[in-house]
Amino acid sequence: MSVTVFIRYQLDPFKRAMFEEYSRRWLSIIPRCGGKLVGYFMPHEGTNNIAFALISFESLAAYESYRARLRRDEEGSANFSFAEENKLILAEERTFLRKVEP
Repeated sequence: MSVTVFIRYQLDPFKRAMFEEYSRRWLSIIPRCGGKLVGYFMPHEGTNNIAFALISFESLAAYESYRARLRRDEEGSANFSFAEENKLILAEERTFLRKVEP
């Protein structure tokens, strides 16, 4: 059974441009580490401090392997540090979803 990780970010609204830079970096890192990136979604109208990401995996075990590879990846590690040092993300929630099939 495949799973999709739905990540909800609460951002510092004054650092949205930096968060967008952080998101763009993941566009090449995530696939390289084994995730199928559906996309990152930035605030456009309305709420200015919430962003989302969707990443799919073949299974929860594949997700766990991906997380380990991501932490060992030089660019991935640097991107995590970029977000932490700049305090871009105030809160992060992860929900694991499965697609409804007929």
